[in-house]
Amino acid sequence: MIPAQAIRASTQDHLEIEDIKEGIVILKDGGACLIIAVTSINYDLLSEKEQEAIIYAYAGLLNSLNFPIQIVIRSQLKDVSSYINLLNDLAEKETRPLIKEQIVKYAKFVAEIVKKNNVLDKKFYIVIPMSALEIGATKAFVSTFSPGKRRLPFDKAYILQKAKINLYPKRDHILRQLGRLGLQGRQLETKELIKLFFEIYNPQSPGQQFAEVEQYQKPLVQSNLSTETFSPPPTPQPLSQPSGEESAPPTPPEKNKEDQHQIFEKINNLVKQTTAAGEGENK
Repeated sequence: MIPAQAIRASTQDHLEIEDIKEGIVILKDGGACLIIAVTSINYDLLSEKEQEAIIYAYAGLLNSLNFPIQIVIRSQLKDVSSYINLLNDLAEKETRPLIKEQIVKYAKFVAEIVKKNNVLDKKFYIVIPMSALEIGATKAFVSTFSPGKRRLPFDKAYILQKAKINLYPKRDHILRQLGRLGLQGRQLETKELIKLFFEIYNPQSPGQQFAEVEQYQKPLVQSNLSTETFSPPPTPQPLSQPSGEESAPPTPPEKNKEDQHQIFEKINNLVKQTTAAGEGENK
């Protein structure tokens, strides 16, 4: 029989994403990218002159580029799960039966409308990539075609540093050009990127709630080792005291030495007095 072996493969082995740090997506081939979320305008509602101005501004944006970008338009069903949960919570807290019934009916009505009419939510993104060849062509090329599990050609911190130097000026240029179009853009943060890619790879799981980024980076088990220096255990005390007597507090070492010195002095004085008295009698 063939011995059973543990399945070590993971779906993450088939993804191009290695990590997401400080709002930058690090790819497995050593490249990186950042994503800008962009607002939209209703072109049909603009006047003819405004439409021409938008066209010329957009042409100026494209002509000003000396680096590649990717424009992504993502359409998905409107996610109203959080709104439905809010209505259900209000219905549970409502004490008046008539109002509670109306809230429940309204929640069902909203859910059915979104489901039947396919209410879509469109979002617009601009992706600014950085190729792995920009940080070391030979090493990145060899890492891409090496057999086995793909590894980063450089250290992750080094790739992140190079990505910031390479991508941030491009991001600022895109944001300025979007302002000429009357659009607003902002770079997605780490938590937003995690949510975006989760929704892309898991379209059947709407309304997923995500924790803070720090919780994904903390270990499940942490040591509780103390940095204090080791001190010897205290001197053991008698287990019991005679009934009716209170135990005296422990005497510090300095006090014990002083008591012993006084006792020795008293003994020496008594010896001297006894010796002097004996000599007087002999005379």
